[in-house]
Amino acid sequence: MTDIAVEARGLKKTFRKGQVKALDGFDLTVRRGQVVGLLGPNGAGKTTAVRALTTTLRPDAGTATILGLDVVKDAAKVRRIIGLAGQFATVDENLTGIENLEMIGRLNHLPHGFVKQRTEELLEQFGLSDAGSRSLKTYSGGMRRRLDLAAALVSSPPILFLDEPTTGLDPQSRLGLWEVIEGLVRGGTTVLLTTQYLEEADRLAEDIVVIDHGKVIAHGTPAELKADMGATVLAITTDSPEQAREASQLIADLSPKAPHFDGNSVELTVEEGPPKAAEVLRRLDAGSIPVVGLTLREPSLDDVFLALTGKPTEVDTEAVTQSSTARGRRGAKESS
Repeated sequence: MTDIAVEARGLKKTFRKGQVKALDGFDLTVRRGQVVGLLGPNGAGKTTAVRALTTTLRPDAGTATILGLDVVKDAAKVRRIIGLAGQFATVDENLTGIENLEMIGRLNHLPHGFVKQRTEELLEQFGLSDAGSRSLKTYSGGMRRRLDLAAALVSSPPILFLDEPTTGLDPQSRLGLWEVIEGLVRGGTTVLLTTQYLEEADRLAEDIVVIDHGKVIAHGTPAELKADMGATVLAITTDSPEQAREASQLIADLSPKAPHFDGNSVELTVEEGPPKAAEVLRRLDAGSIPVVGLTLREPSLDDVFLALTGKPTEVDTEAVTQSSTARGRRGAKESS
């Protein structure tokens, strides 16, 4: 039995007749029982990678396997051993929670007795037992997301793909879903997670892969990626954006990594934080730049992401647009 749950080598995918490279030699390895976080800026190729790995999109080149099964040649077999929860709930709001899960079971050709028992188990596991007989129109956003994840688990798949599963949820609902995912992992489920929330990746993922322009640009544990940033982040606050820009020029040579400024603040990643902080204050005082505030902190995944991609994390607006367009087309058909 292979120890590799998910493997991709040299995956390529283009759109618009080759003008847009969504995947450009994408590589990935996920071992059994791991949680791997796939991070990247908007349009980096995260969702395209998930679609290729879950057989919903055929790659133009390269290979990918799920538990040794080829995602192109063995697509039907792959679909029987994976679960997928995307950015948008796929459950039917006109049905009850029970009806949604039972429908998924029937679509997977599972025995009726198994589906009935599995539905009861999942509703209890996700805290939805009392709402199981209610229409989804009465569910909150967090409840729908939990039911969507439950639907991906009806067949008890050993591999679970979560494509930004907590997008749009309030902090309390997001925390609840994290606890559910952690429980699944303790039970042996392998998870590939894409997320826009770096706190989410830091908490859930044992290994992190950063993708940009369809290629992997960094890989390691959260601790390793943070360590590569340097020991300390200096955050300086000035009176104006102009002063922040000037301050960044005065202190840029104190680190091999370029400073980042946003509004009135400047951040610089350095080794030996306290001595460098003293030097920063000396230089800014000599340059007649008043310092409103200065703090030292450990690097975060946000710092890593910004340093690697030059961009903050954000919602995948392309996927949102595609989903909205699709819903609009469906609505037009229904009203016509």
